Amino acid sequence: MLSMRLVTIGALLACLWTAAPAARQDPTPQATPAPAATPAPAVPFDDWLTALKTEALVKGISQATIDTAFAALQPDPVIIARDRTQPEQTLSLDDYVTARLSPKTLARAADAAVEEREVVERVEKTYGVPGPIMIAIWGLESNFGQFTGVRPVITALATLAYDSRRPALFRAELFQALVILDKGLVQPPDFIGSWAGAIGQPQFMPSSFLKYAVDFDGDGKIDIWGTPADVLGSMANYLKTAGWTEGTRWGREVKISKIVMAKIEKNVPMRSTGCKARREMTEARPLSEWRKLGVLEMNGTKLPEAPMTASLVRGQQRNFLVYQNYQAILDYNCSNAYAVSVGLLSDKIAK
Repeated sequence: MLSMRLVTIGALLACLWTAAPAARQDPTPQATPAPAATPAPAVPFDDWLTALKTEALVKGISQATIDTAFAALQPDPVIIARDRTQPEQTLSLDDYVTARLSPKTLARAADAAVEEREVVERVEKTYGVPGPIMIAIWGLESNFGQFTGVRPVITALATLAYDSRRPALFRAELFQALVILDKGLVQPPDFIGSWAGAIGQPQFMPSSFLKYAVDFDGDGKIDIWGTPADVLGSMANYLKTAGWTEGTRWGREVKISKIVMAKIEKNVPMRSTGCKARREMTEARPLSEWRKLGVLEMNGTKLPEAPMTASLVRGQQRNFLVYQNYQAILDYNCSNAYAVSVGLLSDKIAK
């Protein structure tokens, strides 16, 4: 995740379906130099694990669950390697979008929208999230359910919680994963996910599963691994809770000349708060202000006169004005490369 060397598109395609909401870091608009090495953990793993087991008992996790979850557990160095080389971190926004929106993905997205039309329509009516947005996230997260991960969730989360880079985040998620096991929501042999501990076709982190996963088909079981209704319903519930507003779009690609970009850099400051992706966006401005600055639709016409605000997301070659609903996608995965890809793919599906 922190390694910033560019990877080839071929290498990217081998791991496109391994990232997870809430676990991934947001990318920079272009590749940046490699950061300093992460310090090694301060205590031996066995000592660390003993203390964690004690804390789990204090938090109310049963001894039986702890014994089962941590039996013969050792950190996995492959997981650390994956954490340092995420595609959202190692590709520019433009290259990431190109890789994710391949002809094969576009064709599969169109097929998925048709195959799941009835479910999508019911979910959209319930939550107000457009079907194309749900299909796009489904595709980018798990290749429409084809890949949900192959690693034991407890091993992945324990490895990352022991690692020194983001221990607090993954330690919290590890305890949430233990809650899932303790409640019997998933059986230990089936508790498999991504290298980052994300689970199911929506690639929810354990905390997101407990908050947002829903039994949309009403069969008495939340199944985000194999039931499309629960998968799509859970994703829509997440986005609605994150602030998705029905009836408005995510954003649009725009045309900006060098002269106009210079005006923008002089007059529209960058955001100073939020996750890294949000800090790489400009502050929100009314569409009327973007019109005055000279930002154009891709066909060269003026922007619409609509009472809404937008922020600018810049790539190396492509630029996007994004609206409030874009923030909900960033909440799902705070990465501009990811969120723009979702938006563009949804636009293709909707055509």
